[in-house]
Amino acid sequence: MKLAVVGSINMDMTVTAERIPQKGETLKGDRISYIPGGKGANQAVAMAKLGAEVEMFGCVGDDSNGKAMLDNLRKSGVKTDHIRVLKEVPTGIAMITVGDNDNTIVVVAGANGEVDKDYVDSIKEELKTYDMVVLQHEIPLETVHYVVELCAAENIPVVLNPAPAAEVPMEIIEKVSYLTPNEHEAVLIFGEGSSTEELLKQYPEKLVITQGSRGVSTCLKSGEVLTVPARKANVADTTGAGDTLNGAFSVQIAKGEEMKDALTYANVAASLSTEKFGAQSGMPTAEEVEEAIRRLKG
Repeated sequence: MKLAVVGSINMDMTVTAERIPQKGETLKGDRISYIPGGKGANQAVAMAKLGAEVEMFGCVGDDSNGKAMLDNLRKSGVKTDHIRVLKEVPTGIAMITVGDNDNTIVVVAGANGEVDKDYVDSIKEELKTYDMVVLQHEIPLETVHYVVELCAAENIPVVLNPAPAAEVPMEIIEKVSYLTPNEHEAVLIFGEGSSTEELLKQYPEKLVITQGSRGVSTCLKSGEVLTVPARKANVADTTGAGDTLNGAFSVQIAKGEEMKDALTYANVAASLSTEKFGAQSGMPTAEEVEEAIRRLKG
């Protein structure tokens, strides 16, 4: 089981405060931390921590953040052989404020904006050797769609996490194997004309909608709408929870697990990730997820 992630690599500049400031307001922060992140890199690390063989594809700058990101990915067990290091382009940065069990995030793309079609052409033969490709929206959208088209032509399963929110053409939705928006992203993609249940029934076992503390929902091929409730957690930091869920879901689906079992596993992994500070540092191992599942089953 080999998984490839084509996506973003960021350094997260995280500030913690009692709460998130309102528009125009200045608050005193508690601390600042520099933590490896980026939706693509986060999902790759989540998969590697859960025991998968993973390679990250993307771009970083020839700067200290880029070096730190490459070192961290390697230490986490993620292959980095085809990550392009760019001169005079900074590594992507995410500025995150954490407070009151929530967060706000502003992303500066930097080198992530250079993950273009030419880069994909340079790695496409390598991508063809993978069992599944995982994508997000923190690289140019035309690149995301180009990778989907490439994978569809080669019958490679694709998980598309359409975050940050952006429109997804219907022809791309048809070609991905799994689409994993949250509720806000689903409305942007499909419009407000249909309920969550109606949407799920249009795309059985393809559309997976995450709903934060209310869990995650999909429609089984039988026509039953399945909602897997969230595991209760002692929340320290929600940053990276969605990436953990997507990474864990991808690993389980790639292993051939049934949808219900894959979503249960992914939900538990995501909830565990919120109990520690930092996106990647809080991500659980396979052993930790399996132990939490055993406890839930009593």
